[in-house]
Amino acid sequence: MTKTLLGSLREYKKGSILTILLSVLEAAFEILIPLRMADLIDQGIDLGNMAAVWKFGIAILIFAALQLLTGVLSAHVAAKTSVGFSANLRQDMYDNVQTFSFSNIDKFSTASIVTRLTTDVTNIQNAYQMLIRMAVRGPVMLVFSMIVSFRINTTIALIFLAVIPIMALLLLLIIRKVGPLFGRVFRTYDTLNNVVQENVRGIRVVKSFNQEDHEIKKFKSISQSIYEDFSAGERLLAFNSPIMQFFMYACMILISWIGAKAIVASGNNAALGMTTGDLTALFSYATQILMALMMLSMVFTMITISLASARRIAEVLEEKTDIDNPADPIMAVRDGSIRFEQVSFAYAAKADKKVLSDIDLSIASGQTVGIIGGTGSSKSSLVQLIPRLYDVSSGQLLLGGVDVRKYDLDVLRNAVAMVLQKNELFSGTIKENLRWGNENATDEEIEEACRLACADEFIQSFPDKYDTYIEQGGANVSGGQKQRLCIARALLKKPKVLILDDSTSAVDTKTDASIQKSLSTFLPDTTKLIIAQRVSSVQHADLIVVMDDGKIAACGTHDELLKTCDIYREVYESQQEGDSEHE
Repeated sequence: MTKTLLGSLREYKKGSILTILLSVLEAAFEILIPLRMADLIDQGIDLGNMAAVWKFGIAILIFAALQLLTGVLSAHVAAKTSVGFSANLRQDMYDNVQTFSFSNIDKFSTASIVTRLTTDVTNIQNAYQMLIRMAVRGPVMLVFSMIVSFRINTTIALIFLAVIPIMALLLLLIIRKVGPLFGRVFRTYDTLNNVVQENVRGIRVVKSFNQEDHEIKKFKSISQSIYEDFSAGERLLAFNSPIMQFFMYACMILISWIGAKAIVASGNNAALGMTTGDLTALFSYATQILMALMMLSMVFTMITISLASARRIAEVLEEKTDIDNPADPIMAVRDGSIRFEQVSFAYAAKADKKVLSDIDLSIASGQTVGIIGGTGSSKSSLVQLIPRLYDVSSGQLLLGGVDVRKYDLDVLRNAVAMVLQKNELFSGTIKENLRWGNENATDEEIEEACRLACADEFIQSFPDKYDTYIEQGGANVSGGQKQRLCIARALLKKPKVLILDDSTSAVDTKTDASIQKSLSTFLPDTTKLIIAQRVSSVQHADLIVVMDDGKIAACGTHDELLKTCDIYREVYESQQEGDSEHE
């Protein structure tokens, strides 16, 4: 996990090393100041030696200035480095998500990915900044302050040695209790984001069913769960500061008592024991040691909070697409002919039931093929194998006479245009959305594609026509308009294979028929696969495939299936009766 995360450090490695060096220097200058302070008191003030006062006073000022300079520089470099590191992490995760196949995407919810890109990365950013500063400065101060303390007075230094393990043990107990709480909090954040996303996307449904109160209660319940876990964690972490303060003041009292007795016994003579300057230095080192421990406790606390985030980020970064380019890919698709040879498919390798079983199907280039079947009959799963959105589990699928797994992925997917059942429009103008199909498409080509998809008529009714701004997800156009824009976008690819996955369900039968006629007339060489619920959408197809429970129940023309396939005939008759009753 650590290796995975640090792989995103890249150009900020130098900044990390520089921060560490500056933090060490900052700690060193801070450790030197009490020694010079002791000399100032013993050799200057106590003896009334102004030359020594000036000498050590200037030295203290220089060390203080150097400590301030190195501290400011290390904070600046650490902030810049941690922000850059988090930007790289966010970019690397986003880039990796773009490589995912559908099966990879199925492992992560949209809300979970958003949480990982935002909250989790911010936690790592804060933790890393503390690591390269406090996690370096703290131990350096602790070790060197202990060494100098032992040189001044072994008895008093042993107080620190006794206190440190007790404080470390108490800190460890707190961290062990807090860790699982914060791990649970970030998982709950995923749920919270999911609820918000669903509510915002489906706000029209929420309002039409008057379910605002239900949604508020659902959000409040999850938010309360986060509050309770965070509160429990913060309550435990709150013990950290009082524990540190208790030991700090206890050490001060012991140092004062033992040190005062030692000074009185030695007559403030360094040769015989301790001096006032030594006691002052020990007070400073006691503060430094305990401050170093507080720094380390803050670092451990932040690491505890961010550990769950680190694991979640590593999961995304380490997830490898299960659909890769072959070693020597084929760079051209000959035609749109398709052949399924004993194809079986399951979403998970160890799934008990196959989604598709023993599919044998041949489609000639340029044919129009209708695919019909009940809900859950795996119609969409069948066509999603063609552009390798998923890979077959067994058998092989040929496009243009070549196994689809041998093509370069970009070449394959550019040859196959797919209008998904749940297609998306993105924020931007109509033109910008349509140019997803072909970024170099001219205005004339865009308008031609829209005419074929029966979209030009409603686009022309907008004040800004093709420059009309589309809201996120196509929220400001109707379902039928959205489907026609998506079809036009697919047509701009000029594909070898066009797949319409129930993508005319939101348009009326007249418009549907017009679209089918346009596709047949203007795309004679393109293989067209049309998944539909309405028989009228596919009855003029060259071939109709009837799916049932992941298998091909029958194949044939409309007239043939009416005679030979009970499933097709029942669907057709029920729709005819429905149309008659509607009339």
